Amino acid sequence: MCLAIPMQISHIEGHQARCTAKGVQREASLFLLQDEEVKVGDYVLIHVGYAIQKISEAEAQSSWELFDEWFAQDAASA
Repeated sequence: MCLAIPMQISHIEGHQARCTAKGVQREASLFLLQDEEVKVGDYVLIHVGYAIQKISEAEAQSSWELFDEWFAQDAASA
């Protein structure tokens, strides 16, 4: 199973972006989205260091809520 994490772009330099999610920052390549208009403030799905898809803020929020539920259930069962 592959997992992509929604993150918000906070800085862009060339094809590299600094992205943030829940206080965590990561560098990611925008190379796979070079045919799309991607700007600071946009939300993207990050998988193994690459932005693979641009998404809406609502989609990002929904994903974060789902991840929070998973982590809460995992913590409760441990």
